[in-house]
Amino acid sequence: MSQTVSGRKTVLEALKSPQSIRKIAILYGTRGKVIDDIRHQARRVGVPVAEVDKQKFAQIADVATAQGVAAIVESTEFVEIEDLLDRAKQSGSSPRVLILDEIEDPHNLGALIRTAECAGFHGVILTRHHSAGISGTVAKASAGASLHLPAARVANIAQTIDLLKEHGLWIIGTDERGEKRYDEIDYSGGIAVVVGNEGRGIRRLVKEKCDFLVSIPVFGAVKSLNASVAGALVMYETVRKRR
Repeated sequence: MSQTVSGRKTVLEALKSPQSIRKIAILYGTRGKVIDDIRHQARRVGVPVAEVDKQKFAQIADVATAQGVAAIVESTEFVEIEDLLDRAKQSGSSPRVLILDEIEDPHNLGALIRTAECAGFHGVILTRHHSAGISGTVAKASAGASLHLPAARVANIAQTIDLLKEHGLWIIGTDERGEKRYDEIDYSGGIAVVVGNEGRGIRRLVKEKCDFLVSIPVFGAVKSLNASVAGALVMYETVRKRR
C-alpha cells in the first residue's frame, strides 16, 4: 500500500526517510531553490524523480495545493506500545507519548503530530475507530513530521492507559473543566498527554483513567481552545518543566 504526500517542505522532509519513498513527481516547469534541493537530495539517496505534465500530475496530487511536487510513499506502518517505550529507553530519557482520543480532523491530527515530534515526544497513540488516519493530508499538515514520529493504533484507549501506568507513566488529560491549571503540574518522569475529540473532548472512561485533568485559562468570549492548540501548550509545558 502507498499514499501520496505533496508540498515542497513535506517532500523535502520525507526525503530524510528515503526508504519509504517510491518516487517523486515534479510538475513540468516547476522551479525554485526548494525544488533544486529536492532534486539534489533525491539523487543523493537514490530516489527516482520524474518531471510530468499537468494531466499526469493531477492523477497523483491536487495541482492547486501540491506546490508542484509530490512523493509516492509507503503507507504508515503502525508500531506497538512497547516499541514507543523502547524508543524512549534507547534515547535515555523518560517516556513522553501523546494519546489522541478520537481526533477526527486530519489537519488537527497533523498539527498535533508536528508539535509532538518537535517537542521530542517518543510517539503518538491513536484510536482504531472514529479517528483520522495518517494520510497525505496529515503528512502535509504535520510538515512531514508524521513520517518520523512512530504511531501506535489501539482499539481501547482506557486499557492502553492501564498499560502505560504499569510502566510508570503519569496520564495528563486536557479538559476545559480540569481541576488543575496546565502549568501547575509536575511533569517529571514518564508522561502521557491525552487530547480529546474536537467537539466532545476526552471520553468519560478515558477521563476517569487520567491521573490529572488540566485546564488552560482563556480570557475571551470563546471558552475553549482548538484541540491542537491545547495539546501543543501542554506538550511544551512538559518540555519547559524539564529544563
